[in-house]
Amino acid sequence: MRIVRLANFVSGRSGGLRTALRHLGEGYRDAGHEPVLVIPGDRAGVTRHPWGPMITLPGPALPGSGGYRVLTDRAAVRRLLTRLAPDRLEVSDRSTLRWTGTWARAHGVPSVLVSHECLTGLLGQWGMTGSAARRVADRLNRRTVAAYDRVVCTTRWAAEEFARIDAPTVDLVPLGVDLTTFRPERADRALRERYADDTEVLLVHCARLSTEKRPGLAIDALAALRRAGVPAVLVMAGDGPLRGTLARRAARLPVHFTGFLPDRSAVAALLATADVVLAPGPVETFGLAGLEALASGTPVVVNAASALPEVVGGAGVAAYGTPAALADAVLRLLDRPAAARRAAARARAEEFGWPAAVAGFLRAHGADVPVPSPAAASGTTAEGTPGRLDHPTA
Repeated sequence: MRIVRLANFVSGRSGGLRTALRHLGEGYRDAGHEPVLVIPGDRAGVTRHPWGPMITLPGPALPGSGGYRVLTDRAAVRRLLTRLAPDRLEVSDRSTLRWTGTWARAHGVPSVLVSHECLTGLLGQWGMTGSAARRVADRLNRRTVAAYDRVVCTTRWAAEEFARIDAPTVDLVPLGVDLTTFRPERADRALRERYADDTEVLLVHCARLSTEKRPGLAIDALAALRRAGVPAVLVMAGDGPLRGTLARRAARLPVHFTGFLPDRSAVAALLATADVVLAPGPVETFGLAGLEALASGTPVVVNAASALPEVVGGAGVAAYGTPAALADAVLRLLDRPAAARRAAARARAEEFGWPAAVAGFLRAHGADVPVPSPAAASGTTAEGTPGRLDHPTA
């Protein structure tokens, strides 16, 4: 069947969402389906990829977003959907694209909305907190549930706001991680020597440098560690609208900015070489970069307000979003024997595999799910279901 996927906020330099779209598309194709991805760009076009054709429609850039674009021409999207005649519609934006659920229902096309963000958390980031944020999120989430046949959430943390409104059509499907590209053997001695000596702690922040990721907390946590006498250095891997501001903030600290790293192998080497990875974003609903760090054998300090504690489990430490708390979490991880903490990180990542994620998404679409071979099912439990999601006890 043809699965047409619509997504906003995807660019050549976007991270987790683009990675998920790629792996899911490859999984759909391998299962015998026809995935078609539609995203905004600066001009119309079609490109071919292993995960299926990618159609670009012109969409304006969001000011201050560092290049993100949005599909705003509803007439053009409608014409394209009519021409593509999807058997299933999958949408990865519940704000500006919510209307496509109504289109799908009017045309008899089963639809799935993938909730990549916590609306309550985002409203909090925008200054609306407490009961006001919950009321607004509940109202908008009811509209989303009414518009689509199914809603897919990747963590219980993300699903909680739908449970709050007793939504009956929500599926929990954890994403996966590329266990081949990201592995401990990628650690690179020469790369480590570029940034730190044998006496220093190498920290890495690998994410888009934008407000919702709170990258400044990583720099402030480094400053707290340095004040405490810990010889730590920080590598900021990624780019975004805050890079200039962050560079000025870190002027007196040992912080290295790599910019965007297009080579996934280079990202994998950096994550495997680090002692600890920092993921301070408070509204992450899954956090693929954190899971990629675990697959690389590197433990992660995560923001306790996000979904990441559920994902990293005991292979990481959750801390509330203050520099002191993050610095203390780094020290707690470093107190564990290096071999043990690295083995625990990799073992946790191996509970998440893309075959299980693909199977869960296809079930949400009502599609037949092929039974993967034991080797292909790496990252699933013995029953072939996604790995458990829980909170760390550390």
